[in-house]
Amino acid sequence: MTPTAQTYIDTLHMQAHPEGGFFKETYRSHHLMDVAQGGGCTTVQRSVSTGIYFLLEKNNFSAFHKIQSDEMWHFYAGQALEVLELNEHGELCCTRLGPNILNGEIHQYVVPANTWFASRVASGGSFSLVGCTVAPGFDFADFCLADRAILLAEFPKFSQIITELTR
Repeated sequence: MTPTAQTYIDTLHMQAHPEGGFFKETYRSHHLMDVAQGGGCTTVQRSVSTGIYFLLEKNNFSAFHKIQSDEMWHFYAGQALEVLELNEHGELCCTRLGPNILNGEIHQYVVPANTWFASRVASGGSFSLVGCTVAPGFDFADFCLADRAILLAEFPKFSQIITELTR
């Protein structure tokens, strides 16, 4: 029997994520480090690294957001996942994580810190199971969900995709 999205959600004990989809934290380093905040004026402690499983189903998406750390994505199961980034040069980039490396899909990809990004299951797919490794480690205090109006004002030529992938 081929596992379904619900099989992974139940077996991995995943919960709903605020940006969309489901997640389960699998690793949080006990080693801590000081991380600069607010332009370097103050520091906070973060785990050196964290890891999660992350699952998206078709007709759902991970809304545009950014975090203050690099985030490495790893493909595990299902169909291709599109990671869409609005970069500092005003460009929209799409990277496909998936099983078909002969069709340009890749198994790992890093979204740089402080980059607006969203993700969705590629057309024709039913779900994608990926992993995300964040260093310095993820903390919801470093998570910023995009405000649609602000993102539209900053990147007006991408209004359709921003409207589709914000809540």
